Amino acid sequence: MSVRYLEWLYHQPWAAALRESDDAYPLIETVHVLSIAVIAGTVVAMDLRLLGLILKQESVTRVGRALLPAAWCGFAIMLVTGIPLFAAQAVQLYSNPAFRLKILLLVLAGLNAGLFHATTYRGVHAWDDSAIIPVPARVFAVTSIALWSAIIVSGRLIAVFHAR
Repeated sequence: MSVRYLEWLYHQPWAAALRESDDAYPLIETVHVLSIAVIAGTVVAMDLRLLGLILKQESVTRVGRALLPAAWCGFAIMLVTGIPLFAAQAVQLYSNPAFRLKILLLVLAGLNAGLFHATTYRGVHAWDDSAIIPVPARVFAVTSIALWSAIIVSGRLIAVFHAR
């Protein structure tokens, strides 16, 4: 991403107004954090089901159907709130190592979920109600939990690096 574009974005009147607002920026940031909690909560709940730690009496597909809409809603809200938050601090965030790490981890979490659904989950009908979930599904679940935990930590570290 070009520094010139980031500076242009940063200097947009709406980005400046958001950055300088005593109310709007904290409100949008709060909604952003809550949306991440929704995504992480629903994804980790599904992962824990895949690991056989919760909701053992429910089929994997039933748990997925119940949680996936909330995860997508949380993702949409995260995106809608994250873009203006980024614009308001574009130049500073671009050079923030914790922000860069968070974006990388979000991409990896998306790839992990995409690979799970494109490979292992395609055969869910064979193990949907099984007490023993296949090893690849459990590996995807552990990877997902680790990635979302790291996303949350790196998100918090953005403020730490920003304060320096």
